[in-house]
Amino acid sequence: MKKTERHCRIFKFEAEFSDNLRCIPMAVRRKLDLCGRKLRLQHWLELGDEQKMELLNWGDSELELHKLADRLKESCNEINRAIQEEWQQIDRVPGLIEEACLASKQPVPNLRQWQQLDELERFALLKLCSPGHSHSNSKSRGNLPLALREFLENKIT
Repeated sequence: MKKTERHCRIFKFEAEFSDNLRCIPMAVRRKLDLCGRKLRLQHWLELGDEQKMELLNWGDSELELHKLADRLKESCNEINRAIQEEWQQIDRVPGLIEEACLASKQPVPNLRQWQQLDELERFALLKLCSPGHSHSNSKSRGNLPLALREFLENKIT
């Protein structure tokens, strides 16, 4: 998989809605955070399939993210751009991950495993663990074991 394709993918644990994109994929949510835009699920659902795929396949270079922010400025609320977020850090496993794993009786990723994850995988894990997140009503915490298994099955322990 090319580096650019890694950040345009839909994870296996997202399979329940990937066929019709009825929820915002993690790859799109990460790009929105990086460019400082908040797209509500209601607005996502109003987009056509072609528009949803365009956002999913949108690049994540600094220039492309700037263009995405500009394109979405009329339809999305502005938020702080993601800079130095826990999912962008590889020097320690975030406490939120540890807490969520322990609460759901899942093994906590060790530092080496955390460092082997790509940024989108780290982003997804933290979003799945975030309390009160907009997807908490769609079994996000139930998807944590699936995501951990998907991301860590081939990682060195």
